[in-house]
Amino acid sequence: MGTYIVLMGVQGAGKGTQAVILKEKLGLLHLSTGDLFRAMKTEDTPLARRVQDLMAKGELIPDEVTNEMVKERIQKPDAASGVIFDGYPRNRDQAQYLDTLLAQYQERITAAIILELDRETAIKRTEGRRYSQDKQRVYNIYFNPPQVEGVDDVDGLPLIQRDDDNREAVERRIDLYFTQTAPLIDYYRERGLLKEIDADQAINAVAEAVIAAIDTTLME
Repeated sequence: MGTYIVLMGVQGAGKGTQAVILKEKLGLLHLSTGDLFRAMKTEDTPLARRVQDLMAKGELIPDEVTNEMVKERIQKPDAASGVIFDGYPRNRDQAQYLDTLLAQYQERITAAIILELDRETAIKRTEGRRYSQDKQRVYNIYFNPPQVEGVDDVDGLPLIQRDDDNREAVERRIDLYFTQTAPLIDYYRERGLLKEIDADQAINAVAEAVIAAIDTTLME
């Protein structure tokens, strides 16, 4: 049996960071749907061309296309030990599809990890991010500010903020997350798979809690 983890968390909860730690500790494939979509832009397959056409038209990617992308990806050799699903599933229909897909390989979801963070902290962690010009250093004006406001500690150049990290845009994304994810949280809670982790603590502490939750599930 492989280990299949659904990793959920509002923006700012550290989901990407925890996915990297899990990948290294457990030797699992980190499957990010965002990465899949970006990869599809340069591939030349029937599925990739369909995705490219949808994106060119500015249309949303339907569930069946996203599901097909995931199915295709988890069949590759580097997914043999299991997968960390990041950004997927996004709704109950996708979750049900994933359950059915894994069952075809006599596999199932091991645990659904939700990194919990209150709305205001999530907003500050996201909206407060500032980047060095070369994107190699990240600050936060609320939690990890530079020594001089607006200036990179290393090269002295002005820090930059991503266009989509302005407060209004961040609030919209975070509110949408809470609206869309609530049914998914209920889905995994009903199946006894949900593991709730406090994300408002140090990275290592969150990682230890996540690993402990997975280990407990594997021993059940």
